[in-house]
Amino acid sequence: MDRRKFISIAAALATKAAMPANLKAQASAPVSALTPETRGLPDLVAVKGGSPVQMFDRAITALGGIENFVKPDQKVLIKPNIGWARTPEEGANTSPELVGHLVSLCLKAGAKEVKVFDNTCNDWQQCYLLSGIEKAVLEAGGKILPANSASYFTEVDLPNGKILKKAMVHNAWLEADSIINVPILKSHGGARMTSALKNLMGVIWDRRYYHRNGLHQCIADFATFNKKPTLNVIDAYNVMMRNGPRGTSTADLARKMFMILSPDMVAADTAASAIMNLSPDDITYIGMATEHGVGVSQLKNLKIERLSI
Repeated sequence: MDRRKFISIAAALATKAAMPANLKAQASAPVSALTPETRGLPDLVAVKGGSPVQMFDRAITALGGIENFVKPDQKVLIKPNIGWARTPEEGANTSPELVGHLVSLCLKAGAKEVKVFDNTCNDWQQCYLLSGIEKAVLEAGGKILPANSASYFTEVDLPNGKILKKAMVHNAWLEADSIINVPILKSHGGARMTSALKNLMGVIWDRRYYHRNGLHQCIADFATFNKKPTLNVIDAYNVMMRNGPRGTSTADLARKMFMILSPDMVAADTAASAIMNLSPDDITYIGMATEHGVGVSQLKNLKIERLSI
């Protein structure tokens, strides 16, 4: 494609116009998050239109299929946002329909088991119930795990962290062969935006440490941990544009009907910031994670595929 005609993914995500199918930006730099199975494929796929399940199916096809991220006999972990005792219509948690669909696809790809959990902010049983995620996971054949006790977590070292040098990490994260990170995109009072990088706060035991010692740097520091998501799937169908992360009413939501898939958390969050009408520079932890070498924030250097349904 002539570079003069290239429209950046950030601009495309910020507009309400439908994205032309199969429009790609040519890569000028590699992405370390790519695997042998995904090299040569897009670094990031953005889809607009359709249901969350329809968008995921289109996007994962562009990335070569779920088989590129889930292998037979693997232990798979799916990490959605289930932090709040809110219903799906209130937009505080990841779409249960999407989570259940992912469980089904992973099992069809030959996964030995598929587990799902979150270290919730509200009572975990109420979060799992009201979000609809527990029901969706169990109906799809997955396992839902608690994370309400320190006994489920193991301390790990983060030698590259600037502030966060150690963290108690859920054992399911440590034991998984493949991890699919499935945040819902929304506003956040302290971090401005919660998406792929911040969703990993639900993996660790003491979230309050982040808030006491530097939220943005701790988010970026944990992203240096050597166990990273195999794939990031950002649910941006109904987006909480204000009063996040819990929300006050459905008036806080905007129906954006987007989804972003990438092995690279930094790239995914950079693209997601445009859906929030923000610049990646507004999200301090994106820059910090980039400095750590976690991923690529210069989207012009990536191979992007944009699809419309």
